[in-house]
Amino acid sequence: MDDTGFNPIMAEARVNQPIVQLEDVAKTYGGAVALARVDLTVHAGEFFTLLGPSGSGKTTTLRLIAGFERPDKGKILLDGQDVATLPPFERAVNTVFQDYALFPHLTLVENVAYGLRAKKVPKPEAHAEAEKALAAVQLANFAGRKPAQLSGGQRQRVALARAMVNRPRVLLLDEPLGALDLKLRHQMQQELKRLQTETGITFIYVTHDQDEALSMSDRIAVFSQGKIEQVGTAFDLYERPASAFVADFVGNSNILGTTLLRPEKLHLVPHAHAVPEGYEKRHGIVREAVYLGAVTRTIVALEDGGTMQVMEANIVPVHGALRFVPGDSVTVAWPRSACAVIGGEYNKGEQ
Repeated sequence: MDDTGFNPIMAEARVNQPIVQLEDVAKTYGGAVALARVDLTVHAGEFFTLLGPSGSGKTTTLRLIAGFERPDKGKILLDGQDVATLPPFERAVNTVFQDYALFPHLTLVENVAYGLRAKKVPKPEAHAEAEKALAAVQLANFAGRKPAQLSGGQRQRVALARAMVNRPRVLLLDEPLGALDLKLRHQMQQELKRLQTETGITFIYVTHDQDEALSMSDRIAVFSQGKIEQVGTAFDLYERPASAFVADFVGNSNILGTTLLRPEKLHLVPHAHAVPEGYEKRHGIVREAVYLGAVTRTIVALEDGGTMQVMEANIVPVHGALRFVPGDSVTVAWPRSACAVIGGEYNKGEQ
């Protein structure tokens, strides 16, 4: 327990046991398949992310767990109990949306305490718990302010405190950082991971942002067209993708048949230079070169057709000059150890 006293369910943290399970869950809307027989297991104390493009099924999955939608078939288990037919208020989960929906006329402590007061918790006790929750999100000194007096990131923290004060077994987060600018998003990603680690609450997080998923998650489920393509750690998805979709969606990629080559593992050398023994190579012409600060992204049109993307760190200052410019003849080279084979047995959610 930290010095705020806000540590609702640390006993469940780091316990490798199922807390949320979807078994053969399917959902359609007007004949359109949103989810097609999905199986998924989330363990207690995990930061688990549902990742995928728009329309892939990730938000539908979250809404089914929350109780805002009911499945056409299948089971939704919370701590082993099938809750598929229970309304949201009878499930030990809380949801944080992109629209924080704070009450503008209430102070922060009143906003956070609102759910407790709705449950008939006496006002002094509800406000004491709300103050602890605000301290946990580093807003203890803002308790008397109104939402309009806060930044976007601060309002997001209030929404988190309001959700956590009810001591849910599971906290569901539906793209809560989508409205923030890039720098603030990065700050809030760190804040979310800190809160999840310190409280031990199971987080299930929805996003379409691959970097966000990779940086925060213990495990990630990648969705596509209502199905789960792969479940695994960030390393699993990036280094050992189970399908071409995962290889292409998670990070940048070059796909040669069933072989995956990540752009940062490739090297560019002038066409006439020799390539070290043990390296594979392709010849081509630079089509595009873009300086991006930390790296330079180069697109090479290959002699035998197709293109390859190369990302090289800008380690040595070159005074604004690119190593290679469009029209240069180059060789793309890489060690054989950089190759990964796409595919393998489907990695189910319970694994």
